[in-house]
Amino acid sequence: MTYLIILIFVVAIGFVLMKKKSVKNIFKPEQKYYTIDDEFNAKRKERQDEIDKLLSKIGENGLADLSEKERKRLDKLSKK
Repeated sequence: MTYLIILIFVVAIGFVLMKKKSVKNIFKPEQKYYTIDDEFNAKRKERQDEIDKLLSKIGENGLADLSEKERKRLDKLSKK
């Protein structure tokens, strides 16, 4: 019984610590950009990767395979 209470206490402390942002950053630090250019290029690459994914889906099965949401997203990304 005592072991069960201790185990529950340890698990509760673990959950409390995982809620804190400083503890989360130990395991997964936030990505930092060195310059504004690095940030711009990273976002540009993310947009291009998403466009490439949508275009490859069109290439495999045609335009009819895209959902309405994907079509709107492709239109929005292609205008940037």
